[in-house]
Amino acid sequence: APFPDGDVIYFYRDLDRTVDHLERLFPGEGRAYREFVTDWMGFARTMRDIFLTPPNPLRIGSQMIRGASSPLRWQDELRHILRPYQKVLRSYFEEEKLRTAIAWMAAQSGPPPTEPLTGPFVLWHPLYHDGGVARPKGGSGMLTQALRRHIEAHGGEVHTSAPVEEILVQNGQSRGVTVNGHTYTSRAVCSGTHAKETFDHLLPAAYRPDEADGLRIGNGFGAMLRLALDEPVTYRACTEDDARVGLQLLCRDMTQLRAAYGDHLAGRPAEDPPIIAMTFSAVDDTLAPPGGEVLWLWGQYFPYELSGGDTWPQIADAVADNLIDQFERYAPGTRESIVGQLFQHPAWIENQLGLYRGNVMHLEMSLDQMFSARPTFGTSNYEGPVDDLFLTGASTHPGGGIMGASGRNAAGVILDSL
Repeated sequence: APFPDGDVIYFYRDLDRTVDHLERLFPGEGRAYREFVTDWMGFARTMRDIFLTPPNPLRIGSQMIRGASSPLRWQDELRHILRPYQKVLRSYFEEEKLRTAIAWMAAQSGPPPTEPLTGPFVLWHPLYHDGGVARPKGGSGMLTQALRRHIEAHGGEVHTSAPVEEILVQNGQSRGVTVNGHTYTSRAVCSGTHAKETFDHLLPAAYRPDEADGLRIGNGFGAMLRLALDEPVTYRACTEDDARVGLQLLCRDMTQLRAAYGDHLAGRPAEDPPIIAMTFSAVDDTLAPPGGEVLWLWGQYFPYELSGGDTWPQIADAVADNLIDQFERYAPGTRESIVGQLFQHPAWIENQLGLYRGNVMHLEMSLDQMFSARPTFGTSNYEGPVDDLFLTGASTHPGGGIMGASGRNAAGVILDSL
């Protein structure tokens, strides 16, 4: 996390190394960081286990009681869980820059730091020191390629560029799908698309669950600018290559983060957006030619539905230029090295990827749409509104993110059912 004044915060997988670094940079904050991680590692590991199991309320309660060991009194633990995550951070840290870096990472699921009941979004931060961060060589698309090879190695077939037109239902049971006018029958169907797409367009109307009316998709929240550069990124505050290895958290302070969310609520693209920069070519030589760089800039907050009559095709170029301007506050001269770019704004995300209203998490990641309420109470166990129809993907527990949890959980439910 570099800052315009020259300070740089590094978070390492090694907790001791991180603590030593923070203590040198901000005396006292290293000790506070160790306390924070120690207090909440048990909770974070328990949350990971909950994410990797179907969301049964009794099971979740039991896991929380058995697994969320903490040096804190249970009353203090509950108080932090129910608070806005900015208040959790204030209770541990004096240094605004440290609070900001952790909060900006927590904000990636969507909720702002001021929203009540969002404490857990920052309280699973200790997991970065438990399992680290991994990424497949070649990009996250390599995960789907590996899955395809696995399916084909076991005699399965994969059809792409073939949108499903309808889920076939006979006597209350799913019995296949229609694709390009061709019918494929099956013992079961598993839908990984958006819950709204499954309920409103793929299922016959007679089987649409009433709860689907209450799905909250939200108004977008982020945008990605993908850049190809002819030279590596160089940060003013940290010129060494280590600065390009991990995610780069570009947010000056909590005021910037809150103001960006305020713009979003008003229907405006954030004027001064916080950014997460990613330079994966620093660790993956398959992404760029020698001497080149790929630079992804994820910014928040950007609404899908704009106020004042604007449309994304009208303002996309200006918003992308502003993202580059904001990035150049940390890495001057980057604009001159750009040789290609793609701006994935909320309308683009909906039109090209089928993600309604540009929400990459499918549905808002708020407490009322998590665990046994995702996507609805009646369909939260990866089981659809008709027999032998199963659900997976970001619309289901535990939500969006490239961790494979929903697919793993759904596979277990399907195997048990069949």
